[in-house]
Amino acid sequence: MTNRTRWATDTGPEHSQWYVNRFRQLAAEGADLAGEARLLDTLVPPASRILDAGCGTGRVGAELAARGHTVVGVDADPVLIDAARADHPAPRWIVADLAELDLAAAGEGEPFDAAVLAGNVMAFVAAGTERQVLGRVAAHLRPDGVVAVGFGTDRGYPLTDFDADAVGAGLRLEHRFATWDLRPWRDDADFAVTILRRPA
Repeated sequence: MTNRTRWATDTGPEHSQWYVNRFRQLAAEGADLAGEARLLDTLVPPASRILDAGCGTGRVGAELAARGHTVVGVDADPVLIDAARADHPAPRWIVADLAELDLAAAGEGEPFDAAVLAGNVMAFVAAGTERQVLGRVAAHLRPDGVVAVGFGTDRGYPLTDFDADAVGAGLRLEHRFATWDLRPWRDDADFAVTILRRPA
């Protein structure tokens, strides 16, 4: 990987395992961890092919797979990918940097119907690679494919920059919400969920 992600540079060496343990504990307690997957499921036909970009421990991709979709998850952190493989064996999980994403080289050359970037992924990619990340994700979509992106508005990546990067990556903004359960967007919202589309 050319650039170390902010996930690697801005957190301590034990952070990845803490994150794994946290989400395993939340799942064991019965927490609702499927909100992002529910939203994406409404945006695509049944049995779609979905890219879980920045998949972390695999919770979103696993839920999408349980709903009948074919899922490929990608994350730069091998600790998180190991946890995804252990906890959710159905999807395919790949260690890769989103800024350099080339899934054809990993045997996944078929385009995706949709992609999801949940869990503040855009705030954790290497600084300055945001447009490149969106461009690499867009390059893996079929024409008219959809992308759902969610991140906190206080994470150092202004929405104006994100919107410009999305346009620069060849994506078109369709909708914006304040939460994954579609609360209306407000300018003072502390979270943004944006639906983008690769033009046909």
